[in-house]
Amino acid sequence: MGRDSALQFNFPVDPKKEEKTVSEPTFRTLRSARTILAGAFAAFCLTQFAPALADDDSGQIQSFLSTLKRARLIDLSHTWDKNSPIASVNPTYSFSLQDTHANTLNKFNDGGQLTYASEVMHFSGQHGAPNLDAIGHIGREGKLFGGLDAFASTSNLDGIGTSGTGANLAIDQFPTDLLVNRGILLDVATMIQGDSSPLPADFEITAAHLERAAKRQNVRLKKGDTVFIRTGWGPYFKSNPDLYKGNASPGPSVDGANFLIDHGARVVGDDTLTFEKRPPLVFQPKFQVFPVHMRLIADSGIYIIENLNLEELAQAKAYEFAVVVPPLRILGGTGSALRAFALVPRDD
Repeated sequence: MGRDSALQFNFPVDPKKEEKTVSEPTFRTLRSARTILAGAFAAFCLTQFAPALADDDSGQIQSFLSTLKRARLIDLSHTWDKNSPIASVNPTYSFSLQDTHANTLNKFNDGGQLTYASEVMHFSGQHGAPNLDAIGHIGREGKLFGGLDAFASTSNLDGIGTSGTGANLAIDQFPTDLLVNRGILLDVATMIQGDSSPLPADFEITAAHLERAAKRQNVRLKKGDTVFIRTGWGPYFKSNPDLYKGNASPGPSVDGANFLIDHGARVVGDDTLTFEKRPPLVFQPKFQVFPVHMRLIADSGIYIIENLNLEELAQAKAYEFAVVVPPLRILGGTGSALRAFALVPRDD
């Protein structure tokens, strides 16, 4: 088999350039290799794939793994604990060890060899830090995306679509081509503030702000992208959770949502609790609650990620990257917790 030229890419590394970009072949290759990404990374990959490398006549696996080894992995997730902010509409978080190494000693009459620990957790695991909203999570006027009956979709409490209506809108049906995707960061906070400080709590992000951020960063949004917006509120998740989950925070307006729709985004996200300005209310042309969620999810079928940690990505000025967002396959789930991360070129 001949060597596929699409696999012969390199992450461009130029420390003199402020913006770092990754070529289109990079994203195509990373997307097609999402199964390998889920199994192993970097040096660990080299060990796991050693037998396959011996038969890798085309060099494709070696090229792919070498590229991964050169990539810098940036974690986009927060750590959950009992103090983590969760939206008031969701269950509170609790965590307790059910089994400890002490109370499982000799449980299997093995002379005290094996011990183990396990826990019990109670929380809305699909809506936390960060989390991905399924398309069936939000309806407008009794309808889900595609005109499906919202009430029928949840008439069976086993989950969205388990009644026979709307199964394709549950989180277990998240498209596999979005697990690894081209990611774009629009750092609105730095553009407005002139430094790394957060946006004011009453700041509404419009289409004009998003367009300016893209031009400032010299990035072009493309159909199918995963687009993240930085407000600078991410650090409050740990440092000031009461402020983070309070009544006011910055976020996109409906106008900003329309910008993302018009540019073909398939997944969007930010570093706040709700991915829209709070309080999430509009009064014209009529009163609406969570209008951005309805516009993006119910009207347009676009996935929303909330509670991202975008600080390291912004500090690296990594505005274009490969992003990995792996939700759990929860049958009928309205969303899923994520361990999201980005792959960007190394500086060294």
